[in-house]
Amino acid sequence: MIRAKNIFKSFDDTPVLHDISTEFLKGTNNLIIGRSGAGKTVLLKLLVGLLQPTSGSIWYDDLDFFSLNKKQLRDLRMQIGMLFQGSALFDSLTVEENVRFPLDMFTNMTPKEKLDRVNYCLDRVSLPGSNKKLPSELSGGMQKRVGIARAIVLQPKYLFCDEPNSGLDPKTALVIDELISDITKESNITTVINTHDMNSVMEIGENIILLYNGRIAWRGSKDDVMHSDNEILHDFIFASPFLKRLRDKAMSV
Repeated sequence: MIRAKNIFKSFDDTPVLHDISTEFLKGTNNLIIGRSGAGKTVLLKLLVGLLQPTSGSIWYDDLDFFSLNKKQLRDLRMQIGMLFQGSALFDSLTVEENVRFPLDMFTNMTPKEKLDRVNYCLDRVSLPGSNKKLPSELSGGMQKRVGIARAIVLQPKYLFCDEPNSGLDPKTALVIDELISDITKESNITTVINTHDMNSVMEIGENIILLYNGRIAWRGSKDDVMHSDNEILHDFIFASPFLKRLRDKAMSV
């Protein structure tokens, strides 16, 4: 579990996040949603330590993240996997080298142990035998799957995904959602997903927070969305006339 307690963040005296307190649950797809500028990316960066809060604290289970010494921080970072919005693969490295990169950085595994782990992760994301390909030879969806393989290669306890479906067609996005959700359940990972994809919200959103002007405006699950009377949530989720009609139909049943 990850807990944010009374997080406040400002830049040059301009507040961006106001008193954010929430929990991201273990073995659960935790989604952060909201319009552009709502504070989603800032919150995600705070959670992974790329930014420090102006005030407040972030806890990984019983560890106060911003009170850790260098060794403790390094040990914790080895338990964190990250899937970046653009996959962030190294263009000059092969698929195998990209996935192996965290193992080279953080472990003393033998070459065979590394290869076995890489192959396991590539097989898990349905890319067996792609070791020697370069990222430029892969589709966008395949690059995302390589990114997931790299994110889980260290067997993390915590997985962060920044807009995992950005730039993908709806069918491929669904595959990525299902893959992230399956891995979360299989390995009992605390997964935090920053997204604006409404299909993701309705498919895998088990624990959702909606940010609005830097504050938590709503929280719930995908099952709560259709029956919520929160106007900010309505304006965000049902901006599309089609989705609004779908909600109205569900409410009339």
